[in-house]
Amino acid sequence: MLSRLEKKLSLERAIMLTIFVAALGYFVDVFDLLLFSIVRVQSLKSLHVPDANILSDGIFLINVQMAGLLIGGIVWGIWGDKLGRVSVLFGSILLYSIANIFNAFVNNVELYALMRFLAGLGLAGELGAGVTLASELLPREWRGLGTMFIASIGVAGAVFAAVIAEVLDWRMAYIIGGVMGLALLVLRLQVRESSMFEMMSKGNKRLKRGDIRMLLRPKSFKKYIAVILIGAPLWAVVGLFITFTPEFAEAFGMAQIPTAGAAVLIFYLALVIGDMFSGILSQILRSRRKTVMIFLGLTGAFTALYVLAPHPNLQTYYGLCFLLGVSCGYWAMFVQLGAEQFGTNIRATAATTVPNMVRGSTIFSTASFHALIPFLGVVMSGVTVVGVLLIVGFIAALSLKETFDADLDYLER
Repeated sequence: MLSRLEKKLSLERAIMLTIFVAALGYFVDVFDLLLFSIVRVQSLKSLHVPDANILSDGIFLINVQMAGLLIGGIVWGIWGDKLGRVSVLFGSILLYSIANIFNAFVNNVELYALMRFLAGLGLAGELGAGVTLASELLPREWRGLGTMFIASIGVAGAVFAAVIAEVLDWRMAYIIGGVMGLALLVLRLQVRESSMFEMMSKGNKRLKRGDIRMLLRPKSFKKYIAVILIGAPLWAVVGLFITFTPEFAEAFGMAQIPTAGAAVLIFYLALVIGDMFSGILSQILRSRRKTVMIFLGLTGAFTALYVLAPHPNLQTYYGLCFLLGVSCGYWAMFVQLGAEQFGTNIRATAATTVPNMVRGSTIFSTASFHALIPFLGVVMSGVTVVGVLLIVGFIAALSLKETFDADLDYLER
């Protein structure tokens, strides 16, 4: 009896350690992912980019990074379903850690773009693999809280990145991000693989695993696109309002221009609160879908406030960024909702590609924003893009089934 109890306690500790290490991995992931948005102006000026090109070159580099995330999401997702979720956690963090260290030594925009692409390629695997592990290891009534923990700890990485960028040179900030990732590899030696994946691997050898064509079947594709559309507004807010804070502040006519680094810090500090609140709310409502829809509504309301409210000083502007951050705190629930829509043999592919497709949607958002500026100006261009995505995202949420109590131990045929 004691031996059985000891085994149970040992298993529970192993699961908790896996969730904790996944959360730390996402912390480093977000640190590295958002670091460019924070040091964009500083780093490009250091590379002697003319002031007139800071915006366009910044959009180019963000889009290159997002292209890496799009491709990496597919690669790591398929890898996770074929070779295991834990192997993704090792491979992805190794790639983006090395790439971020090399970011510190670039001397032109072209090399900078290559390093951001490779970093994006590596960063793509972290969140999806972590959420898939949490979903498959934890009991169904706790898996939402597991994802909430991963996301809440993870997004705090952006806050840390903003602090580091304030006190250190941008090159040293990249080195710190890379070194943190390499150090985390040691902890990952103790990470537990998903029992659902292990059982699937021992089963039918002819079973299709990580076949992205399964996501293209009409029923699956409808769910897949719907989940992506739900998350797109969040990254439009980050990619436009927060990343291009100096440009929006200037368009608002502010006398003192806020920095992107401070805006990211405030936004992601609020996002931690929002992620925690969305996780708790989903437990109270016993619904992922209702929670996501409530937060989409809040994002719309605070976007309108961001545009229409007066901006007399920095405190007001950063306060509006804080409200946007809280309202965008449905990131954890959105990723969880995506993981729960698909069977074990395609779950990692879906859970890994979905958040990266959303991140990659920033390419569409920034391109549309840039194209509309000559006609609508900076502010209205940003509002138009975010507003359209919010409407589409809300409609997409209505089309999905509820998965709060869903049994995930099944296969897609």
